Order: sequence, then C-alpha cells, then structure tokens
Amino acid sequence: MRAKAEIRRAADRSVTSTPWLKSRHSFSFGDHYDPDNTHHGLLLVNNDDSVEPASGFDTHPHRDMEIITWVLRGELTHEDSMGNRGFVYPGLAQRMSAGSGILHSEKNDSPTEPVHFVQMWVIPDQTDVTPSYQQQEIDDRQLRDGLVTIASGVPGQDGAITLQNRNAALHGARLRPGAAVDLPSAPYLHLFVARGRLTVEGTGELGEGDALRCVDSDGRRLTAAEPSEVLVWEMRATLGD
Repeated sequence: MRAKAEIRRAADRSVTSTPWLKSRHSFSFGDHYDPDNTHHGLLLVNNDDSVEPASGFDTHPHRDMEIITWVLRGELTHEDSMGNRGFVYPGLAQRMSAGSGILHSEKNDSPTEPVHFVQMWVIPDQTDVTPSYQQQEIDDRQLRDGLVTIASGVPGQDGAITLQNRNAALHGARLRPGAAVDLPSAPYLHLFVARGRLTVEGTGELGEGDALRCVDSDGRRLTAAEPSEVLVWEMRATLGD
C-alpha cells in the first residue's frame, strides 16, 4: 500500500495566547475545536508551549492520559498530588500517567528566562489505573547519532521511559546539517519539527513548527538542512481500533 503523507504547516496551527503563555496546538485543544483535526493515530495533543519567567500552569487535574513532556529550552518544574517533584530540562524525558486521577502543576521558576517545551498526549491501553510518574535523562550524543526511542509501550522496543500503550512509541533526534535518518515504517506516523529545517524524501521541506502526518509510513529518509530537532511518533493503531 502506498504511503499517504500530509504536511501541516506551523502557521496553520491554532494558538492560545495569554500574558504568560503562548501555546500552539497541532490538534483541537481547549476552546480550539476542529472536528476534522482531533488526532492522528493515537496522538491527541501536540502542544508547542512557551511560558514566561516566574509563571506557569497552576494545579489542575488530569485523568486517563499518558502525558509526555520534552523541553527544548529552559527548565520546567513539575509537582503532583502523589508527591512527585521534578525539574524537566532539555534531554530529560518525562511521562505522567494520569490514570484514575492526578493533580499537578507545571511552573517556570526562572525569574528571567522563558521555557519552551512540547507536550504530547496519548490514551493508555487501560483506564482507571494507579497514576504514575517517570523521568529519565538521555545522553545528547545519542540524540545526535540518530533517532532515539524516548518513550515506548511497544513490546520488545525499550524507551528511556515507558508508555502504557502497546501501540505507540516516541522517537527523537538532534540532527546536524546534512545528517539523515530513516523514519520508521508504521501504520501511523507523526513527525514534528521542534526546531530547524529538514527535507523529507518524496514529500518536501519542513520548517520549525511544521508536522508531517503519514498513513502506512514507508520509512522515507529525513535530511537536515540546518541544525534541527525532531519528535517522531510511531503508532500501530488509531483511535477506535
């Protein structure tokens, strides 16, 4: 079956803007609802967030969601109702499984520097499980060598952190100009350009904030035109399967 690929441009994303937050949404989120853009595969949320110094998200609830946070610049402070407290910075993968219900806050405690991060949500295989939290640092040299599995629930495919979804895995890379990687072959694939500019074989050029959504991904080649950072979801099912 021939792969279907669709480029979604950064400028077409909906945006939530407040004095302390700019959040760019790849999918429907909050007050921004588009019935034709609710998810891709198992990925429901891909928010590109910038939070101003000494501000952030106050304590709020989540339930039955796998929430993965990847910081691009600055540092984010996480606290939750299970007593977890963590600092998330570039190269540290974080996963919060909301399960039966959890309260948490996400703050930028720096008095001077903003924090820029991508937050992604997928549904778990089982609902109403005990909430949990995990974080793990990934060596920058690994990320520069090619795609690294940041998070995975796929049997036999280990990630730095685990997901409670057996059909989803998140990979990441920081590519130098001219460096190339092969994208995974998968029924559903979502590529997000966190920074930089790249070319996807047979598809075209992607810039910062752009995304590529593939169905029946055929493992096409990705080449960086400038220093770039990418996040790639490999998914073996879609919602409703």
